[in-house]
Amino acid sequence: MPIAPTQLSYLCDLVYRKSAIVLTAEKEYLVESRLAPIARAAGFDSVEALIISLRSPAGLSLQAVVVEAMTTNETSFFRDLHPFDALRQELLPKLKLARASTRSLVIMSAACSTGQEAYSLAMLLQEPALDMASWKIRILGFDLSEAVLSRARSGLYTQGEVNRGLPAPMLVKHFDRVGSDWQIKKALRDQLEVRQMNLIEPWPTMPRIDLLFMRNVLIYFDVPTKRAMLARARAVLAPDGYLLLGGAETTLNLDERFARVPVGKSTVYQAIA
Repeated sequence: MPIAPTQLSYLCDLVYRKSAIVLTAEKEYLVESRLAPIARAAGFDSVEALIISLRSPAGLSLQAVVVEAMTTNETSFFRDLHPFDALRQELLPKLKLARASTRSLVIMSAACSTGQEAYSLAMLLQEPALDMASWKIRILGFDLSEAVLSRARSGLYTQGEVNRGLPAPMLVKHFDRVGSDWQIKKALRDQLEVRQMNLIEPWPTMPRIDLLFMRNVLIYFDVPTKRAMLARARAVLAPDGYLLLGGAETTLNLDERFARVPVGKSTVYQAIA
């Protein structure tokens, strides 16, 4: 059953106000597919009835659930490969020299979803060639959705999820079998500190970030929101830290205080003092 244009417009406005994610009327199919399970669970006979309820005081508690459902949580282990090659070949060796006195790194995974990106970084830092396994590593993971953060904390993944991008030797080395699933070992889970955060709102106080992964995040926002998020990223980066964006993202024409740094088949960014 089609959603009335007025109700769809209200939903798009609600999602934008709460998350700055831009939805358009053409995304009705996405709204239906993501909100239908929520509507059924809440006892509504249609998605439109669910949306109408969000306008009432009784529906306020469902607003956060609906907004979270409209966020995209697509992720996988070692996604796109090239950024991780850049880390191995150039970025981490440079940071290793620069941080030799403290032997510590702080990494941020923005929009970390269910944790595959953060744990990919944790596993990468265990590779013998880097010789950083004994370093103090903090990985800060943030996401709007508490549901995906709960999964990230558990570090528990299905066979299908570990089959997406995770090399078999890493699965054997860093995971334990739990029934039909796989759980990343506690030592690596302990490196990940996850917290709910809306990236469009002021960021909390945090340590200087050496590596900031904000990949495939900006593509969902309008230009003013992109600029605000890049400014916040620049404010938390260490002077010699690196920002990594998705392959279709850039700081060009958004924030001229970032320098573009080609590294192999990837591009990273550093703040200009």
